Amino acid sequence: MNKIGIYYAYWEHNWAADLLSYPQRVARLGFEILEIKLSVVLAMTERQRRKLKHEAQAHGIGLTFCEALDSQIDISSPHPATRKRGIEYLKRGLDTVHKMGGYLLGGILYGAWNLPAVEGMHKAERLMWSVESMRHVLKTAEDVGVICAIEPVNRFEQFMLNTCAEALEYIKMVESPNLGILLDTFHMNIEEDDIYKAIVSAGKNLVHMHVGEPNRKLPGQGRFPWQELLRALRFINYEGAIVMEPFVQVGGEIGLDIKVWRDLARGQDLDEVAQQSLRFLRALLKLSEF
Repeated sequence: MNKIGIYYAYWEHNWAADLLSYPQRVARLGFEILEIKLSVVLAMTERQRRKLKHEAQAHGIGLTFCEALDSQIDISSPHPATRKRGIEYLKRGLDTVHKMGGYLLGGILYGAWNLPAVEGMHKAERLMWSVESMRHVLKTAEDVGVICAIEPVNRFEQFMLNTCAEALEYIKMVESPNLGILLDTFHMNIEEDDIYKAIVSAGKNLVHMHVGEPNRKLPGQGRFPWQELLRALRFINYEGAIVMEPFVQVGGEIGLDIKVWRDLARGQDLDEVAQQSLRFLRALLKLSEF
């Protein structure tokens, strides 16, 4: 059965956070994976990173890593200096992921997240620069044995890769065994014509899954067609992680970046609700085996 994880930002208002207590917390709730933001890990000292790795191992928690590039480290930028910064940032990140015992870095690695829309953004040119840059990044990924998982997101957050089909084309252009796809149910709900067909088309290229409801709540608190998702995952024999990525709290950097304008938690105990959602997903996974 697939391992299930959760993104630390569910509990936070700002991206920077004390991550050291999270392995014990998510293990107590029954999760097997903790997903964390690369920039937060890179801001830690070596001693703190070693401590986090130790805490994760001590509690039987696997670590996965995600990132969304900003305009200063955009590997699709028309400016060579910006692309170079982005390439070096991702290379350093991959080395850190490897040292911490991680196997995957996913997210919006191909360009800047929430880049202001400008007429004539030249998608084809941006893709060309991104692919060229990503080839340099993947050399490091191959050397350290870490998988990069590109995440197509909705049109309101990025303009280059919005669908699984576009992510597959990107992978073909880059040509690396260490590049795969991360699909997210929130974004798929907006962009995909057929969720089942999109997952089946990804096939072995699907290496990571983010799950959450269309309203950004935890799985089981909305209207996403979970049976359809699980049926597709079983068809392709998906063995990767399934990581919850809910955002329910107003305020702070996270609330602003994700655009959470109303309190979706409504006074609920966040740990208790996460545990309920975990039981919901595990029950679906068990049913889908038959």
